[in-house]
Amino acid sequence: MKRHVHFAVLALVAFAPLVAQTPKGWKMRVDRSTSASDPDAPGDIKFVTSGSGFQATNPQAAVYWNPANTASGAYTLKGTFTLMKPSSHANYYGLVFGGSGLEGPQQSYLYFVVAQNGAWLIKRRDGDATSNVSPKTPSDAVKKPDDTGKSTNALEVRVGADKIDFVVNGVVVHTEPKSGATAKTDGIYGIRVNHQLEVQVDGLTVSK
Repeated sequence: MKRHVHFAVLALVAFAPLVAQTPKGWKMRVDRSTSASDPDAPGDIKFVTSGSGFQATNPQAAVYWNPANTASGAYTLKGTFTLMKPSSHANYYGLVFGGSGLEGPQQSYLYFVVAQNGAWLIKRRDGDATSNVSPKTPSDAVKKPDDTGKSTNALEVRVGADKIDFVVNGVVVHTEPKSGATAKTDGIYGIRVNHQLEVQVDGLTVSK
């Protein structure tokens, strides 16, 4: 009898960390590739708590968010992204902001992302359509993978009254007027990680 009780306790201890890994309150929307020349990788997406942040392993692209995480007015959104290993080609990852309807057909959000080739990109998503706010742009501010295959980039979106600064590792790489495609910055914030990537995310915060 004692042996069975001991086994049950061990099973609970082994199971508890697995339960604790799931980020409470977070949601995910998969964005599957429709390109025959750039297909998704096989396997399931994994999004788990890791250290003080999260780790996303993405055979397919996905957006992650917690509906409780919103920002409005003037604010600064920050997050530090560590690419754990290079993918077979340049894929982008970074911050989502100004989001609404993320679970439905009228999803809308802006995203500021970087890639292993040292470029950054700003896009807008409306439903199934995406449009460039600013195209893929190489910058010395974006760190490329080192000899270990890892790279860490601290991203910021600084939303002001009439402009938005996009920052990589403390360097303003682009400034956009708060109008047109970037007029709507109030809403949900979160993370986007494209396919074939494994990324650690730390320090995802908003401040006024």
